[in-house]
Amino acid sequence: MCRLFTDLSEKIPANPEIVGFSFSWELDYTNLFALLEQLKIPLRAAERHDDHPLIFGGGSVLSANPEPYADFFDVILLGDGENLLDDFIDRYKEVRGENRAEKLRHLAQTEGIYIPNLYEVKYESPTGAIAAITPKFPDVPAAVHKQTYRGNTLSASTVVTEKAAWENIYMVEVVRSCPEMCRFCLASYVTLPFRTANLEKSLIPAIERGLKVTNRLGLLGASVTQHPEFEALLDYLSQPKYADVRLSIASVRTNTVTEKLAKTLAARDTRSITIAVESGSEKLREIVNKKLTNDEIITAAVNAKAGGLKAIKFYGMVGIPGEEPEDVDETIAMMLAVRKAAPGLRLTLGCSTFVPKAHTPFQWFGVNPTAKKRLQLLQKKLRSQGMEFRPESYNWSVIQGLLSRGDRVSLIYWN
Repeated sequence: MCRLFTDLSEKIPANPEIVGFSFSWELDYTNLFALLEQLKIPLRAAERHDDHPLIFGGGSVLSANPEPYADFFDVILLGDGENLLDDFIDRYKEVRGENRAEKLRHLAQTEGIYIPNLYEVKYESPTGAIAAITPKFPDVPAAVHKQTYRGNTLSASTVVTEKAAWENIYMVEVVRSCPEMCRFCLASYVTLPFRTANLEKSLIPAIERGLKVTNRLGLLGASVTQHPEFEALLDYLSQPKYADVRLSIASVRTNTVTEKLAKTLAARDTRSITIAVESGSEKLREIVNKKLTNDEIITAAVNAKAGGLKAIKFYGMVGIPGEEPEDVDETIAMMLAVRKAAPGLRLTLGCSTFVPKAHTPFQWFGVNPTAKKRLQLLQKKLRSQGMEFRPESYNWSVIQGLLSRGDRVSLIYWN
């Protein structure tokens, strides 16, 4: 097995049998096309033959809605890789010497494995809704069920390299899913239920393995600080033997930002933390089920500064269902209030446009066209106050919405 990096033009080993991709974000699809072209593999599964490897994919985006990508994958794994990868490889070995069609028919019998070319999609009209998805053969399951891993040993890096986006960092998954259940959040709903890695049997052994090869450690999860033993994990990492470890934590829940947490991170060479607040409007946070007050946001900033951190990056959104212009003004007011309460702390607002995601309570809303102007307003107001504002592209958000809820013809009409 080897791992390729998209920007290094690496050569694939000669005659690979299977090539896999993991999608955690809709716009990762551009990497799929670029790598297939680089490897001289036809983009569409229907154009591949026995001399080509099987192209398989997985990850939260494909598990939520594989249909926009269906024409490009031979095999799609729906659900958690802990269950699926071993089953996939074991089933593949049973038909390794067969032709492509036999391999795919055989793999289709495995729970959680979706073979798009073995299903026929009928539409109510050329641009209408799907009328039916039916298997082309009687031995192909009528429905494919997403597989959920129920264990408490979560994932960790298998490759640590200076060539990665975060160089030489060892990643350990602390939690999976999120107990907060914000109504827009794919990471919460598609990976349910909320699971935590066992501290003694999983997290600590994984951390010790990783720190033998690097001094950079990343703790991953949608809500890392809500692990029930997070305080004990902090105490473990505060030991003198880990004094040279550089520690990074994914987005943390606001009301868990204590002075102790900030001090631990600062002592481990972390200069900033990232908090998802979504909006400065308490009304909008209630709409999206973000259990958070402005007072808690300000307290988090005060604690961060008191603990020695230099900066906070907030994640926000515009175009949330129910948003009015005054809600955007409240986001500006919130940022000013944070700066007043914690002077000297560098503040950044990274802001995206709301994108509806499949399987979330907000999946049937659209991308709000007023969001583009609201991003521009935030940029003008915050930058004039000396605060950093990092907007995501509105146009790319529209494409994300297309991919998150689209079907097999979505990319055809978009192109």
